[in-house]
Amino acid sequence: MKLHNLKIKDNFYWEVSHGFKKAELRKNDREFAKGDLIHFVNTNGEDFINEPNNVYQITHVLSGVPEYGLNEEYVILSIEKLGGSL
Repeated sequence: MKLHNLKIKDNFYWEVSHGFKKAELRKNDREFAKGDLIHFVNTNGEDFINEPNNVYQITHVLSGVPEYGLNEEYVILSIEKLGGSL
């Protein structure tokens, strides 16, 4: 299990943190895997807002389906909030 610190823009972070956005499209440059944890770092322009309760677990990784429009370099991560802090 890995912990990934990922930047996320303010408007997307709001959707994730309020439970409306449960999937994240990312370039698979970190070898994401089911069970890994994500700590989102909210960015508001050049400012970084570190909120303690923004840890999510990857529950599913969708990859390797270019016939459906998902480039092989990208994945769709299903995420679930853990509610813990780092």
